[in-house]
Amino acid sequence: MIVILNKNITKKQKSSIISFLENKGLKVKEIIGQEDTILGAVGTSGLDIREVAQLEGVSSVVPISKPYKLASRELKKEDTIVQVGNVKIGGNRIAIMAGPCAVESEEQIMSIAKEVRDSGAVILRGGAFKPRTSPYSFQGLKEEGLKYLRKAGDTYGMPVTTEVVSPSDVEMMTKYIDMFQIGARNMQNFELLKAVGATGMPVLLKRGISATIEEWLMAAEYLMASGTDQIVLCERGIRTYETATRNTLDVSAIPVAQKLTHLPVIGDPSHATGIRALVNPMSLAIIASGASGLIVEVHNHPEEALSDGAQSLYPSQFEKLMRDIQTMAPVVGKSLERIPRIIPTTIKDGEIVQDKIDSLKISFQGERGAFSELACRRTFDENCKVIPLKEFSDVFESVMKRESDYGVIPIENTLGGTINDNIDNLINYPDITVVGEQHIRVIHNLIVIPGTKIEDIKKVYSHPQGLAQCDKYLKSKLSSAEIVPFFDTAGAVAFIKKQNDPSLAAIAGAPAAAYHNMEILEAGIESHPSNYTRFYVISRSERIAEFVSASKINKASMVFSVTHQAGSLFEALAILSEFGLNMKKLESRPIEGKPWEYSFFVETELNDKDNFEKACEKMKTTCSSFRVLGKFHSTN
Repeated sequence: MIVILNKNITKKQKSSIISFLENKGLKVKEIIGQEDTILGAVGTSGLDIREVAQLEGVSSVVPISKPYKLASRELKKEDTIVQVGNVKIGGNRIAIMAGPCAVESEEQIMSIAKEVRDSGAVILRGGAFKPRTSPYSFQGLKEEGLKYLRKAGDTYGMPVTTEVVSPSDVEMMTKYIDMFQIGARNMQNFELLKAVGATGMPVLLKRGISATIEEWLMAAEYLMASGTDQIVLCERGIRTYETATRNTLDVSAIPVAQKLTHLPVIGDPSHATGIRALVNPMSLAIIASGASGLIVEVHNHPEEALSDGAQSLYPSQFEKLMRDIQTMAPVVGKSLERIPRIIPTTIKDGEIVQDKIDSLKISFQGERGAFSELACRRTFDENCKVIPLKEFSDVFESVMKRESDYGVIPIENTLGGTINDNIDNLINYPDITVVGEQHIRVIHNLIVIPGTKIEDIKKVYSHPQGLAQCDKYLKSKLSSAEIVPFFDTAGAVAFIKKQNDPSLAAIAGAPAAAYHNMEILEAGIESHPSNYTRFYVISRSERIAEFVSASKINKASMVFSVTHQAGSLFEALAILSEFGLNMKKLESRPIEGKPWEYSFFVETELNDKDNFEKACEKMKTTCSSFRVLGKFHSTN
């Protein structure tokens, strides 16, 4: 049952309710939501819910209809975020686990760990105990393999996961791993599930080869009832009549499971297909379905692999897959999980710095729930403190005054073009530098007071760009409504909530609706689906190295001015061509106090850092003024 507590409940009342439920033989879990605090109570007790409803401090009691109680979305509406070492799985993240099917030697796992880490994997996988169909096949290196796996994970800053096959190995394995993996063959090995769940550690639970989705979730319920709520579900293909592939990938199971449970769901394209050439396209299908990640087999010499070589990617194929996922991520409203998200210069690469990440202050322009706040959350972490500010220049001032550690500012929209104010701000704040980039797909929604019907709406509020980008919808569905420009999309949602008038609606993103507890009447109402905004991450100059390692930098932005002579701009731009720097963007901006004179903003790819430095030196001697605004990592 779900016990919804009064908002003003005292600690004594809550403790009394929990004691009452536990004395009745029920397992109790407290869940604190945005609006309510609830208690999930599960077990075999025949307790009448009317007894609970009468307890002091109880608002209401709702029975859970699903056989899986703790795993049910009925118990917990919000997505669970699973923490594995310094990696988070779930929510708006795409976490990639990669490594060989089996750990074969120390040299092998160390080499593959480096390859997958460099390409962007955040968790290292590798089997030490291998349940095989044939008793004569390679069964794994067992504890020796765990030691190699742990060493590789520590060396390259990745948490590690591996399969457990026997309850007797559970305690020993806790010394070496960060996440247990329950294989398809063991999904209904209930004694193993109990033993693993009792550790409280994260668990990757694969779907059984012939299991229904409900049976899969009931296996998760065993783990949760035994003591862990850190569970990631994994769709890895099911057995059907088809023999062209190793298994049949049930992509539809991913959104179905996500609707039924709050636990994150990932996919295993390697075991689902059994064919190397199919892994990349099926990986993209899994991501497109809304999965929170992948677990992929990668081997540096798959033709020599002791297990599953035919389905293991070469490192170069995995690297391409990661680039494809980076491109797809904004389309599905997610971003790739990275470790560590911030790399302080005072620690070694790979150390956990969660306290530092949680204490970060990130400023943005707009109201809470704005697309800019979403860019902050995608770039950093749900736990970072966000500071909403009124103007773009306020963000720069906040970073300059050290009131915020980083700022996130929009720089370009695919439909609206360049945000010139922020180019001017970058020019006018010489101690601020660009350290990163984030892409957000802009999905507009019609947002109303809960219970409002579309025929009730008389006025629609939003930023002028938001209104323009939803012009077709407004003309076809709300042609009689008054269109009212507002300073900010998320601010429009805050305004109509304050008015509490069902005749008012706003156009904004889903985060604004969630933050203000409003209803999305219609989603995705923008006229053009290819609507993206590109954001810059800015910081003070001394923090450049903290955000991204130098090896990941692949793009730069700069500003320069030239003499008022024929060919002077051509001469400056020719330097970029001379040193093989591909220009991605060129904008002119008027120079304040110098009528009809302009500075030029340029973005360029940065594939050869030595050539870039040489080009900069030559630009300094050719241009009237020249400054690098930032060097950063771009996903495109």
